[in-house]
Amino acid sequence: MGDLESESGSELAGFSTRAIHAGQDPDPATGAVVTPISLSTTFAQDGVGNHRGYEYSRSGNPTRTAMETQIASLEQARFGMSFASGLAAEDNILRLLRPGQRVLLGNDAYGGTFRLISGVWAPLGIEWSAVDLTDVDALRDGWPDDTAMVWLETPTNPLLTCVDIEAIADVARERGALLVVDNTFATPYLQRPITLGADIVVHSSTKYLGGHSDVVGGFVAVDDASLSERISFTQNAAGAVPAPFDCYLVLRGVKTLAVRMDRHCRNARAIVDLLVAHPAVDRVLYPQLPDHPGHAAAAKQMSDFGGMVSFTLAAGREAAMRVADTTSVFTLAESLGAVESLIEHPAAMTHASAAGSPLEVPDDLIRLSVGIEDSSDLVDDLGAALERA
Repeated sequence: MGDLESESGSELAGFSTRAIHAGQDPDPATGAVVTPISLSTTFAQDGVGNHRGYEYSRSGNPTRTAMETQIASLEQARFGMSFASGLAAEDNILRLLRPGQRVLLGNDAYGGTFRLISGVWAPLGIEWSAVDLTDVDALRDGWPDDTAMVWLETPTNPLLTCVDIEAIADVARERGALLVVDNTFATPYLQRPITLGADIVVHSSTKYLGGHSDVVGGFVAVDDASLSERISFTQNAAGAVPAPFDCYLVLRGVKTLAVRMDRHCRNARAIVDLLVAHPAVDRVLYPQLPDHPGHAAAAKQMSDFGGMVSFTLAAGREAAMRVADTTSVFTLAESLGAVESLIEHPAAMTHASAAGSPLEVPDDLIRLSVGIEDSSDLVDDLGAALERA
């Protein structure tokens, strides 16, 4: 049952069934239904160089294998590799590049990704450009010859821009570049980039995959064996791997991903209804709205529109700061994608490192990670804070 596939490779199970069973057969030694947390750092060998699949926990661990199998199955990818954080996962992907090669980064992206590329890899010789990935024709016409990788988020953090993965994949394939898709906001429940032509999918598993604000992790999914071999080599050689207990927490969190995402999406729609009608709000950024620039792309490739909502305040930065400071059910904190609702001011928090760059975000912007509390309590809380804007 572990791989939930027939001999022909066809899928035998739906999303939630795979989330609960893929890679998670009952323990053969005890019959334990829950995958054991294997804390051992080393594993006995039956003879010199003759081990049973594991020799040292940096190189591989049974709990980690279960989690990697589970999430790769949900992404409809053949290979999955986990890391100690989302940025550790991104760093391992960027190690595929060589000095003089360029990565095209969407001009609306997570501040940590921008910081890693511009502050760590650029000084080592990796070139980069921030580009509008929603304009496919401009991307094709203005393609730099040294481009080896395109890095996109969809929906993006924090402006919720949505990019047509299939269209960008076509351009990248034509030009011989790898396409990396950060699927953290959408999750594999709502969107599966590998099926749309992406070469590499990356997650901060800290967010929706873990889902409970109690673990930090990263994940990479690929369908190509050579890419898997290269990333797995660096995973082992550089050693930024998650601990077995962290893998267990993500493994457990993913089991309820589908039911959580349904609730996140439903609650987000209730919040959007409040924001659209409120006079203190200037602009609501949510892909389901027909006037959202990325609505068509989101509707094409996502099964629902997610639990992230951003908006700007008509009265500007100070009003945005007041709203962020005065909610009570929404907690003022960084991160996202967990059961509790969070509110933040990106320009002063998660995206402060992008100030003055092409990725700078508006200072009147608020980002919400809408949790799974009762929607009426969330609407009342945010509505009261907006009255103070």
